[in-house]
This record gives sequence, structure tokens and C-alpha cells, in this order.
Amino acid sequence: MFDEEGYRKLFVEESRENHENIVNNLLALETGDDQQAAIDEIFRSAHTLKGMSASMGFDAMEHLCHSMEDVFSLIRNGRREVTASLTDLLLTCTDAIEGMLDAIEAGGMPSDEQSATLVQELLVFAEEEGEDEQEPPPGEAPPAEAPSAPEGDADDRPLYTLTVAVDPSSTMKDVRAILLLQNLEEIGTIHATTPSRELLEDGKFEGPFEILIESEAGEDALMTIASGTELSFLALSRPQSLPTTPAVIPPAASEGTQKSEPAPEPQVQRVMKAEKSREIKNIRVDIQRLDRMMNLVEDLVINRGRLELIAKKHGIKEFDEALSMVGRSVSDLQNLMMGIRMMPLERIFNRLPRVVRDVANHDGKEVEFTIEGGETELDRSMMDGLSDPLLHLIRNAVNHGIETPDVRESSGKPPKGSLRLMARRDKDNVIIEIEDDGAGIDPEKLRRKGVEKGLMTAETAANATKDELVGLLFEPGFSTAETITDISGRGVGLDVVKKTIESLKGSIKVETKVGKGTKFELVLPPTMAIIDVMMVHINGRRCAIPISNVVEVALTRPEAIHRIGNSEAILLRDQTLPMHRLEDMFGQAGESNTLVVLQNDGRRCCIVVDSVDGQQEVVVKPLSSIAGNCRGISGITIPGDGDVVPVLDVNTMI
Repeated sequence: MFDEEGYRKLFVEESRENHENIVNNLLALETGDDQQAAIDEIFRSAHTLKGMSASMGFDAMEHLCHSMEDVFSLIRNGRREVTASLTDLLLTCTDAIEGMLDAIEAGGMPSDEQSATLVQELLVFAEEEGEDEQEPPPGEAPPAEAPSAPEGDADDRPLYTLTVAVDPSSTMKDVRAILLLQNLEEIGTIHATTPSRELLEDGKFEGPFEILIESEAGEDALMTIASGTELSFLALSRPQSLPTTPAVIPPAASEGTQKSEPAPEPQVQRVMKAEKSREIKNIRVDIQRLDRMMNLVEDLVINRGRLELIAKKHGIKEFDEALSMVGRSVSDLQNLMMGIRMMPLERIFNRLPRVVRDVANHDGKEVEFTIEGGETELDRSMMDGLSDPLLHLIRNAVNHGIETPDVRESSGKPPKGSLRLMARRDKDNVIIEIEDDGAGIDPEKLRRKGVEKGLMTAETAANATKDELVGLLFEPGFSTAETITDISGRGVGLDVVKKTIESLKGSIKVETKVGKGTKFELVLPPTMAIIDVMMVHINGRRCAIPISNVVEVALTRPEAIHRIGNSEAILLRDQTLPMHRLEDMFGQAGESNTLVVLQNDGRRCCIVVDSVDGQQEVVVKPLSSIAGNCRGISGITIPGDGDVVPVLDVNTMI
């Protein structure tokens, strides 16, 4: 039975890939980077979108894709120049397609109301091109005719034999074959298939198959259509004539039949041998299944801790040995599961060139945007939260940072600004940098704005360091924009960015120099779900501290503690560190000489604890999903004994 819901999900997933491919190549087309390759990619994706939309009955999307394809054909044939206005229109069309995909994913049906105006505008572009091809004035020779197509059948329509293969890992071979045949029938007449069309449409075939088609579209068009998603173009040949009775070769001879069959062409033989040896190396898995698997792995980690406590209590040697083997298997399974959940950052990086282009055009700026390290991987759960902060930072870099061409030239800079987005792994962290060569951030302007907004007194502002002034950027409601626009100046953005990054257990810092540019650096853990912690007791209550934030455990004497105003500090290893007792979180504590030194983003402090229990691997559950946000607490964990233990958020302490 045809699984409509399953195919709808597959349709949305693959359509989003084709949609993203169109957007990225439209931007490449506008910049002039390998235009032929870009338009070929656009044409292939648009044609695939059109065919898939038609097969699903999404007529509005099919009509829009068909109209876009007409314009892409004119560009491909050199009959229409790529202008800024045309690119704007085509990008607006991709926005409409994205909206339709959202509606389809939600179970709805896109309507022509979303696309009718765009279809009309695309038609105007196509008609304007047609008006240019007018009859020559009397007395002038008509333009030379293009060379005639190679001879084929009696009607002079070329005849081709197209050899195609469906990816063996495809879960919907029948759908792939149906889409291919539908797309080919739009540009020609199919006379025969081998195996038969019925077998192809039922998915009852193995290896490559052949299609005998009559078409004037040309070889490039046929090869483009035959190179769609999960399809591989293998060969294209020109038979001498159209068979009077096209033979349909069954996939296999019936039992007991001695009938001989013509051997396949050498090229097809080679492909078929290669197909037999291919392995299925990739499968598609619903992300919800991965989340459920991750929950099971987390349960295993929790129960492993409980078994370790039982083993320690009873001291049974055989139990210890078995538990050690189980523990290794759980660790390997955990690492494997974490690896499966990792995704390349290019999944969100690829959306940003469009943002840069739109903001630059809005502001009348020229920006060269480069992306490096898109292959760097991050946990899927963190990718969801990272998209909006990156969007804010990229928009701000273009809108606030990079100057207009005339201002840049007057400052001795090239008219086109530079914006770089880079990602890399550094030990256990992922580093993301957004750097521009714009005007930089003026500390004096920050000093003045800080006083105006009431965030600093005049005296405090006068003595503030550059880092303290830059820190004002992350205060709620703070903005350096002189005027409010639809892009910036409303004081919403960087404070949200900081909170979001900190919720991901990361940090953000800024480096800036007036006239030279600004760099934002995000430091993120690759994953948050399972971490190593140090278990400690504060005022008789147990809590966990991420090991990545722990520098050392130290003992101190009461006379080494000094009071500075309402705060305490201690001199430890020739360094003065702020000291916190966390009484507002855990209540009044007794005297203790045990300290845990913590570090975050190069800054240090220490907290007073009753005792240290040691290191343990735990599963961290976000607190927001249980009881809302709580300053100083990043989540909770449940160790082997079943207690609910808070995990300290070191970011908010330092």
C-alpha cells in the first residue's frame, strides 16, 4: 500500500535539500562563480522539485517551479541575463517554496494564492525575452538557422537509449522510477523500457534499466533529468531506428526456459558488475528514533552507576568483573550513539549567505562572505539552539560592522567588506568565529551609551576598562544604533545571543579594534547530554560540577580569607580569587577549609564545599523542561542511588 504520510516526509526532506541547492547556486550565479555549473545545478533541482510536486498533487508548487524553470532555461541558453532584480524575484520565489514546504510538513496543502503573483511576474520575464526575437526589418537577411538535430526517426526527432540506475539503498525505488518517467515524458515520448514499465513502477527490478525515448530537448536535458536524487545517469546512445515492435525484456527468464537473450552492451555489463558489489552504506533514520535511543543509552549510564554502587557495597569479585565488561560496552555504545547524533555545522552555515546578501543589498553595502570549517560537527540538540544566535551575529556584522563602499574608500579600505565565518575543533570544544573588517566598536561610544542607558554611573564609566565597556553590548536593551530600522537598533539581539550560548554550556567573547573590525568567538562543547562531573557536598546537600570547569581542589586556612566590601577573596598560588559560599542556593553553611577552584573563559573563582565525593559520569537533563530556569543551575542529574542532584552552572558564577 502506498504510504502517503511516509512519502510526504520524504518529499519534504528532499525538497528542502533541492530548495537549499537552488538558493546557494542563485547566489553563486549572481557573483559570477562558475555560472555554467551553478545554472546546471539550479535547473536540476528545480526540475526535480517540479516533478516531485506534480507526483504528490501539490499543483501550486508545481506551477511555481515550472515558471521558474522556464526562466532558468532562458538563462541556461544565454537568452536572459542575470540581473539583481531577476535574482531578487527568484529568491522571493524560493521563499514562497519554503513557506509551501512548511505548510506541507504541517499536513496542509499549499494554495495558488501564495504563488500566483510570482508566477505572473516570472511569465512577464519570459515574455519580455520572446519580444526580443522579432522578425528582421524588410530587406535584411533572416538570422542563420541553427544546425538541424541529428537524424532519428521519420519525423526527424532524435531517438535515444537512456541507461539509468536507482541507488540500491533507496527505500522507494518505484517512486524514483515513476518520477523519472514522468519527467522524461514532459520533454519527449517514451517508446519502451527494459524491464517493462509495469515492473519499474512496481519497483520489481534490480540494477540498471533502459528507456527508449524520442526527444528534441537534447542530450544535456536528458542527462540532467537522469541525474536526480537517488538516480545515476549511466549511458546515452543513439539507435539507428525505432523498432517496429519494441522488445520488453523481463527481469529474469522463467524457470525451465532455454530462450537466449542478447547480451547487454559492454558498458552496461561493467555497470551491472559494479552494482552487484555495492554495499548499502547509508540509511535514513527519523530523528525521533535517535532521540529515543539516546534516552535508552542515558538510562544505561544511570543504571551502570547504580550497579557500581551495589558492587562496591558487596565486594563480589565475579560481579565486579562482569560489571567491568558491561561498563565498557555501555561506554562504547554511548560514544557510538553520540557520534551518530553529530551533524556538520554546514547544515546551518549554508543558510547564511542569503542573509548576508539581503542585508547588504538593504544597506547598500558590498560584502564578500566566506565560510570555513562547515564540516565541523556538533550534537543535533545544540544545532537547534545555535541557528538564531548565528543569524543575529551575521546580521549585526553586516548592518553594524561593515561600512558602505564610499565610507570604506575614504578610510583607505577596498569598497567591498570582508565577513568570515569559521568553525574548528579545539581539544574538547567547538570554536566558531564571526569576523569582519568593518568599523569596529568604539569604546568611547559604549562609555557614553552606558551612562545614557543608566547601566553605569559617570564615575564607573570613566574608570571602566575596554573589556567592561564591550560587556555592555550583552546587556538587555543596549544598542549603539543611532536610528531604529527593521534590522537593528531596537536593543534586542546580543543579550539573547549570550543567554542562548550560555544555555548551551558555551561562552562568547568579543575582540574589536576601531577602524579594523570585530571578531565574536563562540566556545561550545560538542555535546551536552552525558558529561563528567565532580560530586561535592555543600551544607550537607549534594551537587555536581562539570569537570571541564574544575581546576583543582585546595585546602585553606581562615586567616588566608580576606573581606573586600561585602565579598570574600582568598590568595591562592599568588593569585587573588573571589570566594563564594553559595548560601543563597544551599542555605547557611558551617565552617569549612575545602575549596574547589573553578574556571570559565580564562576567569577563575572558588567555592566553599563540605567535602568532595569524586568524579562520576552522569546524564544531564535540562532544568527548563522540568522546573523552568534557575540562575546558577544548568540542569539536574540522577546518579546510581536515585537522588536528584543539581548541576552547577559555572558560567553564571564567574
